[in-house]
Amino acid sequence: MERAGAGLEKLIAGTMRRVPPGEAPALAWPLVCGSKVADRTRALDFSNAVLRVEVPDAGWKHEMQNLAPRYLATLNRYCGHRVAKIEFVICRS
Repeated sequence: MERAGAGLEKLIAGTMRRVPPGEAPALAWPLVCGSKVADRTRALDFSNAVLRVEVPDAGWKHEMQNLAPRYLATLNRYCGHRVAKIEFVICRS
């Protein structure tokens, strides 16, 4: 199973590196965070090495900030350009 995971990671990384600069981190977000988190969050944009992600409330923001180092490491493995920070913003609707 480990070999399949490594192959899948290479495939994702190869695909993300072909995406126009600036789009890869936002496109990779659902893959990085997983489907349950992706259902409750939304990548808004990527600018100046910062990925902005919308979260539903302050509790989610706090939890996502705790998980940010893990997500950053995975984003940087998948994307061709460095993601320095994930900024979590609370949904305004």
